[in-house]
Amino acid sequence: MAKTAKKAKSDYTIIEKRSGRFAVKGKDGKYINGEAKIEILLKEKKIKLAPPKKKEAEAAAE
Repeated sequence: MAKTAKKAKSDYTIIEKRSGRFAVKGKDGKYINGEAKIEILLKEKKIKLAPPKKKEAEAAAE
């Protein structure tokens, strides 16, 4: 198995893989993906959002 660490909450479990990535499993046993996963990981301070890249550089290249 690629799982190394677990953190359980009442509604979900956060699983850290050996690669450093995270998986979030709901209490029903299904994995949570997309925006819901991002919100949970941000709330638990497991990830940070990078600021969006500016599109000015793309316009200057053309």
